[in-house]
Amino acid sequence: MSEDASAARAGDLSASNVADLQTFVDSHEFLSWLGVTVETVERGRIVMAIPHDEKLLNPASGSESVVHGGVTASLIDTASGFVLRTTFEDPGAARLTTTDLDVSYLRPATGDLRVEAEVVRAGGSMGVTRATVTSEGPDGERREVAVGSTSYRLFREESP
Repeated sequence: MSEDASAARAGDLSASNVADLQTFVDSHEFLSWLGVTVETVERGRIVMAIPHDEKLLNPASGSESVVHGGVTASLIDTASGFVLRTTFEDPGAARLTTTDLDVSYLRPATGDLRVEAEVVRAGGSMGVTRATVTSEGPDGERREVAVGSTSYRLFREESP
């Protein structure tokens, strides 16, 4: 059993939900262009990554290797939406939309990006997450490059 499948089972998610998330990413033009991969999915927690790629660099950064901040923000927003899906009975059918995205950049991202997002609260109609993005520095050590929080409007089906 893969690590992703084990993580999914540990968090009460089926292995097919993990595969479905990656399949969705792979079929989504923007997310697949970014190179997003789903590493771990548990109820209330997700880890995703984007490999360092020349096409994602900020031309105005003054450095040839700094990832554009919009890529980092997109990764936080994407991971946050996906982790909130894990709070729905059927994550694949969940409907939600971002209402607020706050990103604080701590240092330039110069390597692969990795985000860990966690649910802070998922109520009947609103969800809140926190996320931390890390990147490999010039010395090869992974360090925090951004932190973020999101709020989402959750569209849960009404019970009869």
